[in-house]
Amino acid sequence: MESLVNFAVGKLGDLIVKEAQFLGGVGNQVEWVETELKRIQCCLIDADTKRKGDARVENWLNELRDVAYRIEDAIDTFYVEIEDSRQKDSSGFLNKFNKLCCMPMKVPCLHKLGKELGQIRNVLDGISKSRVDYGIKELPQDTKKERSQADELPMRAKAYLDVDETKIVGLDADKDNILNLLLNSAETPRRAVITIVGLGGLGKTTLARMVYESAKANFKYHIMLSVSQQYNLVDLVRQMLNQKEVDLESILLPKLKSFLSGKKYLIILDDVWEVRLWEQLKDALPNDKNGSRVMITSRSIDVAPVDPEIPPYKLNSLNEKDSLTLLLKEVDEKCPNDLLELADALSKKCNGLPLALKVLGGVLSKKYQNYHDWKNVLDTLDWYSEGEDCMNILAMSYEDMPYYLKPCFLHLACFPEDYAIDVPSLIRMWVADRIIPKNGKKTMEETAENCLQQLFERNMVQLSASPYYSERICRVHDLLRDLAIHEAEKINFVTIFLNPEDVNHSHRVVTRRASLQSDSDELIIKQMNPKTRSLVLCCASWGSRIINSLNLTEFRLLRVLEIIGVKNTEIRGLEKLIHLKYLGIQQCDEINLHIESSLEHLKNLETFNLHRTFLTGGFEPIGLWTISTLRHIQTPYIQDWVLPFNAILRNLQTLRSVKVTEESYQHDQFPCLNNLRELRVNPETIDAIVPLLGTMSCLLSLEIFCPWIPKELVYPTALPNYQDLQSLDLSGKWDKSVSLEARLLPRHLAILVLANSFLGQDPMPELGKLQSLKKLKLIDTVLPNGTYICPTGFPVLETLHFEDMSKCDLLNVNVELLRVEKGVMPKLKYLRISKCPSLKVELPLELQHLIPDYGY
Repeated sequence: MESLVNFAVGKLGDLIVKEAQFLGGVGNQVEWVETELKRIQCCLIDADTKRKGDARVENWLNELRDVAYRIEDAIDTFYVEIEDSRQKDSSGFLNKFNKLCCMPMKVPCLHKLGKELGQIRNVLDGISKSRVDYGIKELPQDTKKERSQADELPMRAKAYLDVDETKIVGLDADKDNILNLLLNSAETPRRAVITIVGLGGLGKTTLARMVYESAKANFKYHIMLSVSQQYNLVDLVRQMLNQKEVDLESILLPKLKSFLSGKKYLIILDDVWEVRLWEQLKDALPNDKNGSRVMITSRSIDVAPVDPEIPPYKLNSLNEKDSLTLLLKEVDEKCPNDLLELADALSKKCNGLPLALKVLGGVLSKKYQNYHDWKNVLDTLDWYSEGEDCMNILAMSYEDMPYYLKPCFLHLACFPEDYAIDVPSLIRMWVADRIIPKNGKKTMEETAENCLQQLFERNMVQLSASPYYSERICRVHDLLRDLAIHEAEKINFVTIFLNPEDVNHSHRVVTRRASLQSDSDELIIKQMNPKTRSLVLCCASWGSRIINSLNLTEFRLLRVLEIIGVKNTEIRGLEKLIHLKYLGIQQCDEINLHIESSLEHLKNLETFNLHRTFLTGGFEPIGLWTISTLRHIQTPYIQDWVLPFNAILRNLQTLRSVKVTEESYQHDQFPCLNNLRELRVNPETIDAIVPLLGTMSCLLSLEIFCPWIPKELVYPTALPNYQDLQSLDLSGKWDKSVSLEARLLPRHLAILVLANSFLGQDPMPELGKLQSLKKLKLIDTVLPNGTYICPTGFPVLETLHFEDMSKCDLLNVNVELLRVEKGVMPKLKYLRISKCPSLKVELPLELQHLIPDYGY
């Protein structure tokens, strides 16, 4: 609520500054509404603390929310109508006249704005008067500031873990039991199906992940898939085949059977809700009597009996001892003795559900470790009948959040169940949707990262990173997602559309944010309210849904547009969305962006993201480089977009990826990229890239694709803060004069990728000296003798990835040997070998458990 009112006040202030000389009588209305909203701002914290259990205060906040929305709509509609007037003047006469006089074009628009603000003023006056009746106090500005600062956490180092085994309690015996069932191929050579059943929140997914990581090395093919309530069989099979082209079930299932034939495989299907899935899949999973296994997790015992010879494995709740241990792990294992009795009482309330214990621990970890605060948590929890305790704890954890975190959590309802949410995209959507508060000198993206980290520390989200790539993802437990949906729809924060029938109520309530998760998206969009501000159309996987046409012309107030996983789609009307701040069209195939005019009309655009998307129709980004508000650009696949020398990109933080020509660096007006954090670039010549690097003082991630990599790019001293670089990706052949020296590389380098390098020396002895290196990937980097030896070092390396180390035109050799000596790579977790047919791996005893993942 605070961010919403702040945004409304900012809108009014901007209107006064931009249009002061033309507002006339409307100016008084604007100033009165702005002043009154500022007064009400001082009451929001007190109202937020009183709203639970007080329907009057809850209603007061709802009325204030509606007014803030009306203000936003009125001002944005005002600007849309002015822009329409300008574009309708094809002769240009009014535009020329407008430069002299501006007023005639705005008179009818001002009249409508004044009328709407007059009605808003009457409503706001009533809201202000009722505040006193409801006992909502006006807090001083310094108190408000102290509360805000108290709620903030310092910036933390980002933690991205799939399974944090240091905080897993009570699953060791279950893990051993399941492993015995999976690995007893001598006793049970047939294809066997093991099912784990248990309540939501018991840790079935955690257990499945632990088992998968321990067992996968024993199988030729292995995969773990999340199914969820609304699964798509075609998508699941395509993921098993790592295939994107085929959509017909009749083709995919025989193809899967042929692919698995003769292989010893492990397939884990997590969170299955219907026995129908097994009936659809079982004939495509061959029984070659080689010890292949299928594992299913489910909440329902009805899904379980798929293998009559193996009874379902029932996962039980934690006992009282383990419950207390898990709670204290989440709080602080050095819990004061005077709080142990309270901790024991609180842990018992969770009925042995790990999710409830973890979330409750997250709440307690934010409290002072004293008897009063913990006793207050125990006393204020609403304990209902058995079976509802978990949801009550989750609801309490939501209520306990500081006000600025709540909209971040509610926004997660926009994504489907079990969906892997791309973290950078999520961060940028939060910023564009204006649900992130301003925080001193930090960028909005840094503040958003901090908010996500706080949600992680409260166990409200799960964060993870791909061990082999730089992607960061976020997941939400389905029970927490249910909570987010419930709370979000209650205050009209977001509406989920699963079927066309869901649209009927949108005519009664203006949907501020819409999440489309059905197979009838075209029909839903045609019926939706045009005042929608955020539209998320999210499909399960890359190019998984065919949508013929999306016409966005009517959604003139749209601020956030995220489209993921569609194909064969024509998208129209983008140039009309003058308020658009975030445009994401990701993992889409055969997309025709039909732009009738220039993108320059999108004057508020901050993110232009076409990650992993294939465009058709000869789209050119006309006008893109003139949008000064742009902060993040991700170009589509197989596009050779050239960065022009006169680009206006002073606010840009991310640029991936563009081509830089020789013409660019010859102009004095080369784009000012001082704020750039991430760059992926394909320079036409070496001379074109070195001057470009010289303008970047904040760069943290650099990817360069060039036929030849000279010393200036291996050690780009032209980069002002080169030692601050955290990620470096160099694709290209090294100049013969260049030798790899660890002392010249950035001291804080965490990720290093070398591709097509054809090094003359084994790089491992030098790379082992890098003290911060966590991920190392070598692609098509063949040595003359075909041998890599790691004699020492790599103190924090977690991932080592070798790919495509086969014969090449320049060196007629394969990589034959990778040897890691004793004591080297003590932190190594992942070893992946892809397309290296003749590579032999020798690991020391302490790393023998890391049997390489050979992919497929």
